[in-house]
Amino acid sequence: MAEHNETGQIGEALAANYLKSKGYTVLETNWRFKNLEADIIASIGDTMIVAEVKTRKTNFFGEPETFVNKQKQRNLIKAAHEYIQRKELDLEVRFDIISVIINSSGNKVNHIEAAFYPLV
Repeated sequence: MAEHNETGQIGEALAANYLKSKGYTVLETNWRFKNLEADIIASIGDTMIVAEVKTRKTNFFGEPETFVNKQKQRNLIKAAHEYIQRKELDLEVRFDIISVIINSSGNKVNHIEAAFYPLV
């Protein structure tokens, strides 16, 4: 497995554990629909959270969350819509970004709630 894939998997595990420690229930990880993927689908109260996890070893080129572009946001919204339809859910939906930096000086998790909103 390529090093960047391993880094991503570690970051996603750290993000899921972080959410659990904050009282979230993780419903799915790496949920796929066609070519779309939601890294983490979780819930807290009556809100479903669709989270994109971005993991880097350094922020030299910018914070990881800055790499969630408009196309990625559109793809997450489509994946969330499909998930809701398949599971027949009636929940509020929030789109979060969890950025993770992993390096020798420690791991840093930054949870950005309501990072973006779907356009109506």
